[in-house]
Amino acid sequence: MAPSASLSALALSSAVRVGLPLTLALRQRPEARAPCPQFRPATACSWPRPLRPELAAAFPRPGARRTGRPPLSRPCALMTTSQIASCAFTWGTVAVLPFYTLMVVAPNTNLTKRTVESSAPYVALGLLYAYLLYLSWTPETLRAMFASKYWLPELPGIVRMFASEMTVASAWIHLLAVDLFAARQVYQDGIKNNIETRHSVSLCLLFCPIGILAHVVTKVLAGAVGRSH
Repeated sequence: MAPSASLSALALSSAVRVGLPLTLALRQRPEARAPCPQFRPATACSWPRPLRPELAAAFPRPGARRTGRPPLSRPCALMTTSQIASCAFTWGTVAVLPFYTLMVVAPNTNLTKRTVESSAPYVALGLLYAYLLYLSWTPETLRAMFASKYWLPELPGIVRMFASEMTVASAWIHLLAVDLFAARQVYQDGIKNNIETRHSVSLCLLFCPIGILAHVVTKVLAGAVGRSH
C-alpha cells in the first residue's frame, strides 16, 4: 500500500511541475489570448451628415447618383483689365470723330452748330475717364506723381505710372476730352469772327497746342488783311 501511494504522489507532483509552466506560458503568449473588442466613442464625424442643397451637387458622396445640376463654379469677370482699356481707347476715339468731321466738312450748317454746342460728349468722356481712373488708381499713384521733396511731378515717376495699360487709356480719354473742347472753342471763335478754322480744328484732333497756335496765327493774319483793306 505504501509503495503504490508513493508512486501516485510522485506522478501527481511531476504533473503539477509540468502543467504549471505550460499554463503560465500560454497566459503570456499574446496570440493565445482572445482579442478583446475595443469600442471608440462616437464623435461628430462618425455619422454621415447631409450636405446643404447648394453643396450637394459640387461635392457628391461616394456612390451617390449624379443629378443633372452642374457643379458650382466661381463667377469670372466679363472682361479683363486689358480688354477694358482697349475698348475704352477705341470707342473713345470713335466717339469724337463725328464732331471733328462736322466742324471740318460742314462748319456753317445749323446741324454742326447745334451739335457742337451740345455738352453730351464731354459728360460721356468725363464719366468714362472717371471709371478708368478708378480702375487704374493704386496707393502708389500719388507717390509716383509727386515723388520729389517739393511735391512736384517727376519724369521717372510718370514713366512708371504710364507702364499700365489702364493708365494709358485713361490719359488718352483725358486728351480726347480736352482736345475736343479746345477744337470747339476754335470753331466757335472762327464762326464769330468769320475766320477759317478747318485746318486749326483738324490739328486739334492730334496736336491740340499746334491747332490753337495755328488758329491764333490765322486770326492775326486775317485781322491784318482786314485792316489793310
